[in-house]
Amino acid sequence: MTKPQRILLSFDVEEFDVPREHGVDLPMEEQVRISTVGTHALLDVLKRHGVRATIFCTANFALRAPEVLQRILDEGHELASHGYYHWTFEPSDLKKSKDALEQLSGRTVRGYRQARMMPVPEAEIARAGYCYNSSLHPTFIPGRYMHLTAPRTYFMQEGVMQIPASVTPLLRFPLFWLSCHNLPFGLYRWLCRRTLRHDGYLVVYFHPWEFYQLDEHSELRLPRIIRNQSGRGMIDRLDRWIASFLVEGASFVTFSEFVDTL
Repeated sequence: MTKPQRILLSFDVEEFDVPREHGVDLPMEEQVRISTVGTHALLDVLKRHGVRATIFCTANFALRAPEVLQRILDEGHELASHGYYHWTFEPSDLKKSKDALEQLSGRTVRGYRQARMMPVPEAEIARAGYCYNSSLHPTFIPGRYMHLTAPRTYFMQEGVMQIPASVTPLLRFPLFWLSCHNLPFGLYRWLCRRTLRHDGYLVVYFHPWEFYQLDEHSELRLPRIIRNQSGRGMIDRLDRWIASFLVEGASFVTFSEFVDTL
């Protein structure tokens, strides 16, 4: 029996604090502006193809960009929590961000993803009322992740469905945003396609600031692996990536839709 080919496309919509990691303290207003421009760009691509995604949003960004939040809701995407702030975290933020997003949106927030895919107390996620968590990247990236022994596909923990980011079946090569930026497009698509066929589903994530023309802003001091293919390049890549899988009959589903079928 052929496995269903389901794609869980997601975006971490947050204040653009990446320059802070490279010694540049960007004002909050500018962080929000850059992510606002990028979010509208990626939403344009999704609307063009008629596909829905799951938007993991910080409460701080949602409060500062209500028009972006409203567009996300109006166009049928699922809203999930990415914490309260992107730069700092306290366990109390789990419930605090969920409550804030639900109050702003009038929707139930069922999912969570920790900023930078960092560890988060699973028991606290369940206590805050989430039913799924997508904060695990089961791969090895020096200085960031070392999760080669973690489950590669979805599993239950502390009463919460865990939905890790997708990695290739054999070498656990990450299929996240940096791979899309820096691999030849055909190779990235091929790796995604093989993983989708093997697992029956695919989890990928991007950020709105990737769809901003970062290579025109040397003052941000961002490394080339982040600036590469940013802005128009990523808009084109996302557009072609979605189109190629739609042609092959894959379906784009939200995280909640996926969880409800398990």
